[in-house]
Amino acid sequence: MDISGNTIFIPGSTSGIGLALALELRAKGNTVIIGGRRAELLEKIAAEHPGIGTVRIDTADPASITAAAEEVLNRYPDLNVLVTMAGIMHIEDWHQPESFLASAESVVTTNVLGPIRLIAAFIEHLRAQPDATIVTVSSGLAFAPLKVTPSYNASKAAIHMLSESIRLQLTDTSVKVVELVPPSVRTELLPGQEENELAMPLDEFVAEVMALLEAEPEAKEIQVERVKFLRHGEARGDYDQVVRTLNASDPHAR
Repeated sequence: MDISGNTIFIPGSTSGIGLALALELRAKGNTVIIGGRRAELLEKIAAEHPGIGTVRIDTADPASITAAAEEVLNRYPDLNVLVTMAGIMHIEDWHQPESFLASAESVVTTNVLGPIRLIAAFIEHLRAQPDATIVTVSSGLAFAPLKVTPSYNASKAAIHMLSESIRLQLTDTSVKVVELVPPSVRTELLPGQEENELAMPLDEFVAEVMALLEAEPEAKEIQVERVKFLRHGEARGDYDQVVRTLNASDPHAR
């Protein structure tokens, strides 16, 4: 993926990694459109950051995705990059179904069906572009589980394999598939995570991601150094140790 000259839609980017990445991509000379559910928050971001486009979208709602895709393509016909950023994370206790089922269903709807529906809404347009990219967002937890977030771990493992699979299918098109693999980052994804000293500072994460995108335009996965401990445990042969260390150190697992 080229670092500049793109028209990029990033749903789920009104805070955290999505917003920080949107602003950096805008600074690199891209046209950037962010999507989110709350109209007042979108208006606030647009006022604070002139030039950023905004579109209301609820990635858990198929009708909202369809309507947002139509609006984006009407307003930005040169769109060539889709970043499927939206995601949620819940702590779950799987001892009793009443304590986890609704949470698990919402995580799968947002984290798995959301990206699938987004890609379905934009793929025909992207295939018609001379150079296009789909950026998926998995997690280090796709490769080593945090015990208190089973559905999130599974949803991100699904996104990893989805990315691998559609990349193979789309090799006969102009569409590249790039998987962003974050570690734990200081965002509002879970309560208290913004203050978690074990999580990577958001500005450091985004700076390293931008540097990797610029240095490796043909990369299939974007892995900052901090995520490699989780990402490659099985290949290194120390997977069990990685899982023990992750669950002993993360405050949410206690």
